[in-house]
Amino acid sequence: MKKVIKVTLVIISIMWVFHTFSKNFMIDPSFEKFISRKDQILTNESLWVLMIRTHITLAIVSLITGPLGVITAIRVKSVNFHRWNGRIYVLSILLNFIPGIYVAFFATGGWLSTIGFLILNTLWLGTTILGYLYIKKRKMILHSQWIIRSFFLSFSNMMIYIIVTIAHNLMNFPYGNSYMVAVWLCWIINLLFAELIIRTRTFV
Repeated sequence: MKKVIKVTLVIISIMWVFHTFSKNFMIDPSFEKFISRKDQILTNESLWVLMIRTHITLAIVSLITGPLGVITAIRVKSVNFHRWNGRIYVLSILLNFIPGIYVAFFATGGWLSTIGFLILNTLWLGTTILGYLYIKKRKMILHSQWIIRSFFLSFSNMMIYIIVTIAHNLMNFPYGNSYMVAVWLCWIINLLFAELIIRTRTFV
């Protein structure tokens, strides 16, 4: 069962990386469609585009390094690779905090979306730092638990996409309202998934 979950997470990560990269850097590299759905007027559009590109790029790095960190075979065969991969994962999230905070203030859905994103960014950073601190103290179980929470929060954008698709495209709710609800539900649902994995997993 553990192997099935890990393989599934790796496949989902790879698919979402390809989707995110193609959508934001090939199909709509200027983010025209994204900008057209915003309620707020961007005070500096070029800065926002720079920040969102940085945010997305670093998120892609975390989605690549995250799965590599949970694959037991890689960790067992090369502890050194696992450590460096983990450092890159942590660094990508640390560096993503400022861009994430910046774009949160221009989030579709207004101030409720902004608050939801600020909570998400804080949780993502906090769970990652705790995971890092616990491995420095050689507390393997706590390290694994907090990194699992961090890793599931890395999928928040995917969860937003799924919820908005259901609420807006299938149920015909206004896009702004659908997005605002999705921003809050994404980290709540993903953390619930993480807790389910943590409580059903045997740590060694």
